[in-house]
Amino acid sequence: MRILIIGAGQVGYSIAENLSDAHQIVVADIDPDRVSEVTYSLDVLAICGDGNDLKTLEDIGEVDMIIACTNDDEKNLIACESVKLLGDAFTVARVKNSILFDSWSRSKGAFGVDFMACSDRLTAEAIVNIAGIPAALDADSFAEGNVQMAEFEIHSGSSLLDQTISEADQFESLTFAAIITDNEIIIPSGSTKIPLGSRLVVIGTPESVQDFSSTLEPTNNDIKNIVILGGSSIAAETASIFAARDMPSTLMTPDKKLSLKLAEKLPKTVVMCHDVTDLDFLESENITQSNLVVVHLDSDEETLLVSLLIKQLGVPRIAAVVNSGDYISLFKNVGIDVAINPREVTAEALIHFTHNVNTKHVSILDSNRVEILEIEIDSHSKLSGRNVQEITSKMPSSIVIGAIVRDGQVLAPRGDTMIQYKDHIVVLIDVAVLDKILKQL
Repeated sequence: MRILIIGAGQVGYSIAENLSDAHQIVVADIDPDRVSEVTYSLDVLAICGDGNDLKTLEDIGEVDMIIACTNDDEKNLIACESVKLLGDAFTVARVKNSILFDSWSRSKGAFGVDFMACSDRLTAEAIVNIAGIPAALDADSFAEGNVQMAEFEIHSGSSLLDQTISEADQFESLTFAAIITDNEIIIPSGSTKIPLGSRLVVIGTPESVQDFSSTLEPTNNDIKNIVILGGSSIAAETASIFAARDMPSTLMTPDKKLSLKLAEKLPKTVVMCHDVTDLDFLESENITQSNLVVVHLDSDEETLLVSLLIKQLGVPRIAAVVNSGDYISLFKNVGIDVAINPREVTAEALIHFTHNVNTKHVSILDSNRVEILEIEIDSHSKLSGRNVQEITSKMPSSIVIGAIVRDGQVLAPRGDTMIQYKDHIVVLIDVAVLDKILKQL
């Protein structure tokens, strides 16, 4: 496909980097420095131009898809509308404002947008997904919540350290999909040992993933005490989703006007106005008794400082929202349990359209070394009518079918399990062989 990406910021760059090997990519941005960076770093066509300008779009020529992902919601919508004036390209827009997203959801195709991804909503959903699995580094849901993926770190005290997969596999409807180390992606067999410092990726029903999580870190999975530090739009979205799932939270912000506004907007959330760096106050509010503390403040530096301070108080689990993707490794290296970058989450949501028309969801792990895809089997699929063993035997070894969903029921894939029309399959793929495998799907 020929794909136009408007905006060469972190989201646009990440998408271009991910897609450049398999597609013809054009990147447009009004900032010449960003255009130069893309030109010298990626094998794409980068031009300096305004994606809202019809002349620029006409000069670029015909494209199959446009992904508008600048930091300006309105510009992204205008770009999509402008492209629709010139042709029938599939239009994808990134927005931060959840009100725009809700309006589009009521009338899909509005604003000239065929698919819209809301950064704030996606980030909040990622936080809530991880919150529900106390031991997980990362988590995501597939097939309308019927399947869950989770990634766990194997530390020195882990009950699974040096066990074989056969010894660890005591859970119904759970697939041990991959072991990720610094040097390689291991697709495990029954005899594979689980090494120290690795990350173990499992795919299965939410119940089986929860049971597995409990064996790694025996805790009360009933998340009741949640604190959110900061009054950002992402913080508000997170509180709203927690409340919708009967997991009410307490939100703290030092801004009095904002706290009053949020209290009105979030009737099921306790909103407090106070300095979130006041450790004595946080202790008096029993923050150490929280199952989870979410931190998103005005700057990444402030978020990191507060996260470290409350960790010293003994908070069991911290999820930090990190605006700069460059800081993610820093947060993890200093012991913050979960670090989520809104731009990375958004890029994942936008990428899946470029893989395959039947790809419904994509999750990217470990700095784009592994992808997990949900694929719907249509009448033309090469997989329909074949069993799992036949499918995997003709593909590179770096692929695992982690789950099959049929009529809302999750099937644990076995060698003789047949793939049928309308099934949804969740597969883990090493990015090194992704392009080759997608052609076979």
